[in-house]
Amino acid sequence: MGSRTFLIGGGWDRAEVYEPFLRVLRGERRVGCLLVDEGDGAAQFERYATVLRKAGPSCAPVPLPVPLGGRFEPEAALDGIDGLLVCGGLTPAYQDVLAGCLDRLPGLLAERGVPYAGFSAGAAVAARRAVVGGWLVDGVPVCPEETGEDLAEVEVRAGLGLVPFAVDVHAAQWGTLARLVAAVGRGDVPYGAAVDENTLLVVEDGRARVSGAGRVHVVRPHPGNSVTVRAYAPGETWPV
Repeated sequence: MGSRTFLIGGGWDRAEVYEPFLRVLRGERRVGCLLVDEGDGAAQFERYATVLRKAGPSCAPVPLPVPLGGRFEPEAALDGIDGLLVCGGLTPAYQDVLAGCLDRLPGLLAERGVPYAGFSAGAAVAARRAVVGGWLVDGVPVCPEETGEDLAEVEVRAGLGLVPFAVDVHAAQWGTLARLVAAVGRGDVPYGAAVDENTLLVVEDGRARVSGAGRVHVVRPHPGNSVTVRAYAPGETWPV
């Protein structure tokens, strides 16, 4: 696992969810913003740059756009970067652009002392087994169709392995907790955390800590093909 990972469940209302990430940056606080560019990359980058500067006026956002279907090359992209923010959008597209460096990027981050932050899709792909979308399980709806990320059946793919649990996002706002429950219940992921919008989950030194406006629901397997769900409020922690 990465020694320090920051997972944001989406939302744009609270710049302060970025503040713990910015506080740990060294150097010039240059934040590389990895974006899957579907034609509006410059506008999307400016959204993140604006909220990052609001959270930390000395922050210097740096665009790291990757065209849809392209590949992220971290060795060159991380030169001069003090922190990496993997942004939001279609989660399957982010997993695709990272697919060629899943086994390299975590080591590079650790070697160079670069903290990782993930917003929405970026939070989901931080997992070892990443829930990338879908709204059906064996054809049965488990969450709203519009949350499916252009996928029908719930799909789990290889992720970065920065955290040992699966991550779903926009939990309260989009109703995605049920998708994570389904993924854990059928054994596709070992366990998971569903993060609300405007909520930060920090994983460091073997513990996870919640802050921000919402909650994180942790879903664990339970004997008898069932699961347990526990909600964690801001300020609460648990061992990972």
